[in-house]
Amino acid sequence: MWEPWFASAVALLLLGGLALRLASTDLLAISCLTILVVAGNVSGSKLLPTPTEALSGFGNTALITVGLLFAVVAGLEFTGGTQLATGWLLGRARGLIDGQLRLLVPVAALSGFLNNTPLVAALMPAVGDLSKRTGVSSSRFLLPLSYAAILGGMCTLLGTSTNLLVYQEYRAKGGDALSFFSLGWVGVPASLCGLIYILVFTRRLLPERRPAVSTHDDPRQYTVEMTVTADGPLIGRSIEAAGLRHLPGLFLIEIQRRGEVLPAVAPTEKLQSGDLLILVGALESVVDLQKIRGLTPATDQMRKLNSPAWHRQLVETVVSHRCPVVGKTIREGKFRTRYRAAVIAVARGDQRVPGKLGDVVLEAGDVLLLEAPSSFLQEHGNSRDFFLMSKVDGGEVRRFERAWLSLLILLAMVLAAATQTVEVVTAALVAAIAMVGFRCCTMTEARRSIDGSVLLVIGAAIGIGMAMDKSGAAESIAYGLLTLANEHPRATLAILYLTTMLCTELITNNAAALLMFPIAWTSAASLGLDPTPFVVAVMIAASASFATPFGYQTNLMVYGIGGYRMSDYLRFGLPLNAIVFITAMIVIPSVWQFEEVPAAPANTPPAVATE
Repeated sequence: MWEPWFASAVALLLLGGLALRLASTDLLAISCLTILVVAGNVSGSKLLPTPTEALSGFGNTALITVGLLFAVVAGLEFTGGTQLATGWLLGRARGLIDGQLRLLVPVAALSGFLNNTPLVAALMPAVGDLSKRTGVSSSRFLLPLSYAAILGGMCTLLGTSTNLLVYQEYRAKGGDALSFFSLGWVGVPASLCGLIYILVFTRRLLPERRPAVSTHDDPRQYTVEMTVTADGPLIGRSIEAAGLRHLPGLFLIEIQRRGEVLPAVAPTEKLQSGDLLILVGALESVVDLQKIRGLTPATDQMRKLNSPAWHRQLVETVVSHRCPVVGKTIREGKFRTRYRAAVIAVARGDQRVPGKLGDVVLEAGDVLLLEAPSSFLQEHGNSRDFFLMSKVDGGEVRRFERAWLSLLILLAMVLAAATQTVEVVTAALVAAIAMVGFRCCTMTEARRSIDGSVLLVIGAAIGIGMAMDKSGAAESIAYGLLTLANEHPRATLAILYLTTMLCTELITNNAAALLMFPIAWTSAASLGLDPTPFVVAVMIAASASFATPFGYQTNLMVYGIGGYRMSDYLRFGLPLNAIVFITAMIVIPSVWQFEEVPAAPANTPPAVATE
């Protein structure tokens, strides 16, 4: 039979292509799936999946759940819910160990209930603040942040997309021994040991690196005014505790308080209600400033904009010499009335713009940071009044008043899924709709937050895994593993784990898990044993990507920002791989014992559950 060899060759083509970075991950996965679909269609072989079977993975409820979780985290991000949950803890950090404890423990706990990728993305700006606050390079926080998210994600079925996908396949095969917190038997001790390792060995094994791009390289210096809100969390806190001394490239020039000017403000100065803060800094830091709860732009023009917060965004533009407000102050020129936009900050080369923001006399070439309706670019994009108009990345206006609501929605989703009141996909669906319905994020923001390439890889990998199973390739590989292990259950478990871990480091976690799942199932069936311990090994090993930046998306996210090298991952990640492996090999056989069950037919095609 040629089908097993052909399916194996396509799987190896995917593995090799991903390992060598021949093309983007989603393109390689879709291309390999296409090869299988065309071959099966042309040959008419019954040992290869039909087009309907091969593409059914894109309707898999686990894939849909992953997409919905991106939208849920978008609601947290745009309301400041993540900052509300962690900011109070990070604000008191002192030194490397204290900072890592305050960062990594909450991240490991949260990642058990949230998708890791958007969670790490939401917390990366806080790492810059933490780095400045503690005087420690961000490279000693970013990679540990990624590792903590991976470790915490091992503790529940909802923690990683890998767990959801493998669990869905497990249920489709008839497995019923796993519940929401079952993986915690392995995940919790692995996380504890992993976090202790990170805390002890970061200083020895992870050098300080400089980011590839620094906000200090931005020559533009914006002048921005922020007011301390009357009912905000910053009242009574010092400048340093509020994080205003530690945003990269941003400097607090003075505080205006009840007609009194406080220049050269000491870090210990306590903030009071109504304080007007004058700050100068780079664009990225000014944008981050807008995300701090308890601060609001000082201009009252923003409150007069006839659009709600979720319909506004930050826009950067250059004033043209033809602009009618040139030579006038922002207030005299009636900028808000004329353009339906509020000036948040002004930059004039590398110098500070003196005076209060409303009294700044605009000059041609001034760079303005505006808070404007989403239609502003369309309405004024071709205007002769401005040059080089563009939307600011990450400049969506935060809705801090909905932060608690977004956290309540998240808590309700977790409780519903954990208590099995409803299916995980149902809880995620309701939570995503609630985030949009209660304006924690807009539908556009939710849609943009979804990483389509991740979903494409998942759907294609399900189809390729199905081909491995249906063609008999998985059975042949399983027999090879059993021969290597001399049909010993523990040895088979170890080999299966190490093979999955190696695949994960070279390709991606989801692709590795879906390719190895049929092999794990078939190995258990050939031994006449319950497949649950082998499936759990695949789940844990597929997430245990610490030695390369390519195996897990969060590792790749921090790679450039942290200024890391490949050797950093090998030196710092390989011992963590060993820790998780040893923990899994001790715990898995103890919790899910190798119980004998009647052998099932080895090459039964896996059903793909649909709701």
